[in-house]
Amino acid sequence: MVSSPHEAMHRIFAQDPGLFARAMRPYGLDIAEPVSCTPLPTDVTTVEPLERRIDTVLRLTDPDGSDYLLVVEAQSSEDAGKQFSWPYYLGYLYAKHGVPPVLLVVCNKASTAAWAREPIRIGLAKRPTLTLEPLVIGPHNTAIVNSPEQAAQDIAITVLSAILHRDDEACPAILEALSKALHDLESVDEEQARCYTELTAQGLGKGRAGDIWRNLVAHDLSFFTSPLSEEIRDEGRAEGRAKGKAELIIQLLEHRGLQISPDDRARVTGCTDLGTLDTWFTRAITAATTRDVFTDEDRDEGLQS
Repeated sequence: MVSSPHEAMHRIFAQDPGLFARAMRPYGLDIAEPVSCTPLPTDVTTVEPLERRIDTVLRLTDPDGSDYLLVVEAQSSEDAGKQFSWPYYLGYLYAKHGVPPVLLVVCNKASTAAWAREPIRIGLAKRPTLTLEPLVIGPHNTAIVNSPEQAAQDIAITVLSAILHRDDEACPAILEALSKALHDLESVDEEQARCYTELTAQGLGKGRAGDIWRNLVAHDLSFFTSPLSEEIRDEGRAEGRAKGKAELIIQLLEHRGLQISPDDRARVTGCTDLGTLDTWFTRAITAATTRDVFTDEDRDEGLQS
């Protein structure tokens, strides 16, 4: 089932470990794509009664055999507590694994990204003992991928582009390009295509961009049997049943020669609650007038449905 956008912003790096290296190249960091990846526990709780969890931790191996830990944190807003928890996370992981950690902060707002880029300095103001400078990805430095050809070249980057630009005017074009690329991917690797479809839905969340993606999944990606596509199909079936029941109520009232006002007709055809429609249908069988079909409460529910 689709959950919060926060999850998708860090889970995508576990889905495609090479995404980190590719996402950093446009900004002057020549990082080799890993030859292996091992997900690590995200729990960094100590014996103290205080639970601490990182979003995603991956142990990546470079082609030359050297390892590092990719620590991915998803941020949708500023959090003053991170100036304390992020240094703790990195210190804990470095001490536990003996492998250098790299902090990547993924933000879906430019203002949050600007905040996350600020160095965290620990020690004397003029001579800090420790300086932490996170790598940051956000809408400000993530390319807009809006052609199917570009999307097909790197679908993970396109998913990230859609998630981080979900509030931009460019988002519909990104989603359309992504849906076409995923349609082609399905014939090669259906499981990968399904996973990216779900991650995109998760990252977009509720709202305009999420609605656009659901519409594309329902039509352009209708071949999927993923949780999202099944949810959309279930909704469609429920809407179809409601429409059919509403038509039966109208036909029954007309067959019995009862006058139906435009408001009552609109109330029936606009209702999507099957329970309410069942009640109206039962009343319509014996009602002396259409007014007898609806109570005041029914009228309110019908308008809200």
